Amino acid sequence: MKKFTIHLLKISIIVFVIFSFASCGNEKKAAPPPPKIPVVKVLQEDVPIYKEFVGQVYGKVDIPIRARVSGFLEGIHFNEGRRVHKGQLLYTIDQQPYLAKVAQEMSKLAEAKTGFVKAQSDLERIEPLAKMNAVSKSDLDAARAQFDAAKAYVDAANASVRLSKIELSYCFIKSPINGIIGKTEAKVGEFVGKTPNPVILNTVSQINDVRVEFFLSESDYLMLARSYEEKVKKPGKKSIKKINQKEVENLELILADGSVFKYKGKVDFIDREVNPTTGAILIQASFPNPDDILRPGLFAKVKARLYVDKNALLVPQRCVSEIQGKHSVYVVSPDSLIHFVSVKTGPTIGDMWIITHGLKKNDQVVLEGIQQVKEGMKVNPELQIFQSKSNIINNK
Repeated sequence: MKKFTIHLLKISIIVFVIFSFASCGNEKKAAPPPPKIPVVKVLQEDVPIYKEFVGQVYGKVDIPIRARVSGFLEGIHFNEGRRVHKGQLLYTIDQQPYLAKVAQEMSKLAEAKTGFVKAQSDLERIEPLAKMNAVSKSDLDAARAQFDAAKAYVDAANASVRLSKIELSYCFIKSPINGIIGKTEAKVGEFVGKTPNPVILNTVSQINDVRVEFFLSESDYLMLARSYEEKVKKPGKKSIKKINQKEVENLELILADGSVFKYKGKVDFIDREVNPTTGAILIQASFPNPDDILRPGLFAKVKARLYVDKNALLVPQRCVSEIQGKHSVYVVSPDSLIHFVSVKTGPTIGDMWIITHGLKKNDQVVLEGIQQVKEGMKVNPELQIFQSKSNIINNK
């Protein structure tokens, strides 16, 4: 009886072990639930495409102040970096050589006038005698020639006097415009007006408005021109000149510290040709500068709208993977399977990326956990609303 009980106990243990292993096997065969993966829908929007161009700031008018005569600089009559008004005396150059020249030319004029008076007197005396045949015709002709020469000599002497006075006036250098003057290139006592000494002594600039010059590449220019051409074909659009004026307003200027200049600008000049060496065309824009913040010589970026991308497809940049210059995303199909999709990208708009090929509107793309998914994987997609930081994108 005791042996039977022990045997029964062994059989029970064996049965328990068998059922335990069977139970563990069933637990291992039970598949885990699909992982939750955040996804976003592909947006479709009309997106204005902006581009930034490096430009340089110039005054509305930049007038170089030149030494038009040579001599020693006698005086500087302004404060550097301050405003000057039109006609204000800026520099004086030693006048003595030019005063002496004026005096010399005046003496020549007096001599010429004396000769003219004598020639006139001789002619007035000979003409009555010639009528009475008291003198020969050749004497009369000689007197008339002498009179004409004396008159011409007086005119030439007068011209020389005027020229010498003009040169004397160049010793007083005045501001040609109202504006801000810069640092002088010469000091009192320095000989100026001839190379290598300063000929351009300073520059006066009007900066209540400023000019910004930048360059468009051929492709950007053609893109912009085609956009204008399409607008011209619309009803009510009569000329490309009108379109140009309207479309190029509201340019933005991004300064060196990253701040955006508070006043908008507009294009007021497009060069006639594309530079064959650089493949770029010169554009000039003007910006109001009532606070005198902008100064000539500053470098800044001009932000301009090139065109509007109609029905552009957009996804967050974090959805896109890049390997060796090729871009891809993971798309979740309606049956919740992951598919690897190669895409072609366009420009970035803030933290969004325009997709030009490979996706369609309302496709669901993986937002986070890209490293955790693979082709054909079953997932539980969780639709997210991506809050873009770009003001251009309106999430839907």
